[in-house]
Amino acid sequence: MQFRLVSDNVPKGDQPEAIAQIVQNLNDGVKDQVLLGITGSGKTFTIANVIEKTQLPTLVLAHNKTLAAQLYQEFKTF
Repeated sequence: MQFRLVSDNVPKGDQPEAIAQIVQNLNDGVKDQVLLGITGSGKTFTIANVIEKTQLPTLVLAHNKTLAAQLYQEFKTF
């Protein structure tokens, strides 16, 4: 089953460059990467775009239950 991102939003600002760089790094065999951004900068949406482009199994970690619930709510809207 393919992951397909369904959203009216499009990557903007630094997101297109971040998506391209993360995808390129994955294609080059870089396994560990970190995406840093301030609250509300679109990190979850950026990673959803990376998942769609790569179709790789992905584990998203959250350091507490509150953030895990927030991530779940965001991902299920895509």
